[in-house]
Order: sequence, then structure tokens, then C-alpha cells
Amino acid sequence: MSDIKKMYSTILGDSFPMDMTISFGNQKLVYRKKTWKIKSQDGTIDERGVRYGENPDQEAALYELVNGNLTLGNCHFIEPGNGLVSSIAVEDMLQVGKHPGKINLTDVDNGLNIIKYLMNKPAAVILKHNNPCGAAYGDTLAMAFNRALRCDRIAAFGGAVVLNRPCDKDTAEMLANNYLEVVCAPEFENGSLDILKKSKNLRIIRIGAIDRLSDFEIFRFVDFKSLIDGGIIVQQSAVNSIRSISDLKPAVTTWQGKEYRCERQPTAREIDDMIFGWAVEHGVTSNSVLYVKDGCTVGIGTGEQDRVGVAEIAVHKAYIKYADILCFDAYGIGYADLELTISKGEHNVSEQLAIDSEVRKNQGGIKGSVMISDAFFPFRDGADVGIKQGVSAILQAGGSLRDFETIEACNEILPNVAMMFTGQRSFKH
Repeated sequence: MSDIKKMYSTILGDSFPMDMTISFGNQKLVYRKKTWKIKSQDGTIDERGVRYGENPDQEAALYELVNGNLTLGNCHFIEPGNGLVSSIAVEDMLQVGKHPGKINLTDVDNGLNIIKYLMNKPAAVILKHNNPCGAAYGDTLAMAFNRALRCDRIAAFGGAVVLNRPCDKDTAEMLANNYLEVVCAPEFENGSLDILKKSKNLRIIRIGAIDRLSDFEIFRFVDFKSLIDGGIIVQQSAVNSIRSISDLKPAVTTWQGKEYRCERQPTAREIDDMIFGWAVEHGVTSNSVLYVKDGCTVGIGTGEQDRVGVAEIAVHKAYIKYADILCFDAYGIGYADLELTISKGEHNVSEQLAIDSEVRKNQGGIKGSVMISDAFFPFRDGADVGIKQGVSAILQAGGSLRDFETIEACNEILPNVAMMFTGQRSFKH
């Protein structure tokens, strides 16, 4: 075990050059490797780059665009010096903790990628391994974080939190009561840092440009994927164009000369959840299915090979997390811990059975939620997973040859399930 701990605590140097130049035709972009002068616990100051890559034995580097400004079709980088993650200065690391590694930075970046579409009211996104495990709106920032946390208290352990408003003391108190790797906000109000800094290893990062994220909403960037033979696939990044009810399309199709149409139109609440859910979907690895309700995620299924499977996984996760939070509310421990304490005689089986009954009754919190699919349902079986759990509405891309089957599935049940199409998919790999 000590060898494993040593492996994770070792800080690698890296072999990457200080400068990197990329030419796109007659446009030249100059990048500089990001390093920070960080004070160690013994008072010495070391110059360090990214801690390590996805694993401790992988070197990594972060580069900031310092000269040039690529314009390529709809791609337009933020002006040099006004960036987000790549512009983090040592002064913005209000507490360094274990200075950031690659996963910390990419988690924050994907959090920004989601929250830029959620800037109209207080919101929080919690990420783990570059996928959101909880995202929510709230009347206050503290409420938004608390709602996001309650989506999946288990996965949030050791996660990264991105906030779209300055962190206040109430929010800081909630953050400090959980083990987190990173907290990122546009600013930290008086008193909040004293609370957060009690966790010595927590990375506290200020990104002032979060306040301007909505201005970046329509910008695309160039996405590079290096191949094992040294080749590179380059693409424009995705942009979420489903931003209001006017961007949604009715669930209507024709099959063998017959028109099929969803009989019930979504309510205002369901429309709001569709817009919210599609924004969160923008940062989830495909194939994915989400369940959202009242501006908050309920279950998040990520990165599966088939759409039925990921819909079922999102249900399974919702049930587990719902049981966990019910147990935590009642007894201050997680559901898994309750099972252990029953075997020790500290709790009894009736308490566990009561939680299980409540989970079944409320169908893991999915009942009445909106099901979000990042692409169309090729068959109705994917939608049926959510419908059987009591979803009230569905948002999906549409465009399958068998859309009529999914429309029939929505119309067969009472009350009818509403459904809308986006006309576009939201894949992320």
C-alpha cells in the first residue's frame, strides 16, 4: 500500500518543450507550457507544471495560447490571455493543495463546458473522471451545490466542483463537509476561503472568466485526437443549439403513409428540464441517457455501447443513490454502511426495508422526471426503460426509421408521456 501511495505522491518532471507552434495554413499559433512557482510546505519554491497525466507514470503538460488567434470556419479561440483553464495563474490557485494534474484540469474544463449553458441562475456541477455525477440549479448557490451533491453523494467523493457564482460562506460550509479534490468558482467571498482551507489538500481555483462564460457559448474550438500511429483527427467542437422552446421540434413522423404524433405536449416544467438536461448532456460521454427533474439530475448513464443498456444503468444508479441519500438523511451514514451496521447489531433490518420500500415507491426519484437521450432511439425499447420508471417526458434527437414505435410507446400509457425532438445528436467521445 505504501508503494501505491508513493506512486501517487511522486511529482514527475516532463519532457515537453516550453513552446509549441502550430500552423494552420498562413495562421501561426504560439503556445507556451504552463508552469507555476509553488511554495512547498517546507517554504521552498519550486517551478512545476502539470502534476502528471491520467496516471502517475504519464508525463503531461498544459499549454496556453500566447500569440495568434485561430479563425477556422466557426472555430474562434478566446483571445490570448483571456482564457479559462489554460490561463490559471499561481495567484488564482488560492490554495494549491496537491497542485493540479491532468484529470483535475480536464474535469474543471468539462465543468465549464456544461455550466456555460447554465449561467442564468445559480448552478453547480460536480464531476468525476470527466463526467458529471451531479448538476443542479438552485435559488442560491448553496442550494444548487446541495442539490447536485444529493444526486450522487457516492460518486462526488473526491470530485471536482464548478460553481457559476462567487462562493459564499454558506456554500463553503457545505463544500467543506465533503471530501473534494477541486473547487472552482469565479470568486470567493470574505470568510469562504478560511472555511475551505481547513482541507489542506483541496485545490481552490479562481477563474474570473466564469462570469463571461455565456459570451463564449457560441464559440467552437479545434479538438485534436492523436492516433497510435502518430496521426491526428481534428474536428470542430460541438455547440449546444438547443437553448429555448423554439429550438425543439414536435415528435412527429410518418410510417407507411400514416402520421404518428405524440398526443400530449410537454408542460412548462418539462420544457425547462429538457433545456437543462440537454445542456448537461453536452458534457456527458456517449452513449448516454439522463433523467432530470426540476433543474436537477436524478440519474446519469454514461459511455455505454447500447442505448437500452445505458438507460437501464442510469435507472440502476438512480435507485442506488436515492437509497444512499435516504439512509444518510435518516442515520447519517450511507446505505452500504447501514448493511454493515445491521450485521453488527447497531441497526436492524426493518430500517433497511423501510428505505427499500421508499425507493421502490418513488422509483429512485425517476418518477415524473424527463428522460434525455443524446441520440435517437433506434427502437422503442430504450424509451420503454424510462417509461416503465414513470418518466413524464422524453427528449431525444429523433430521426430513427422507427420513431413511430417510440411515439406509440408514449401514447400507450396513461397519462401520456410527452416527447420532443432536438433534430441533432449530442455525442461526446
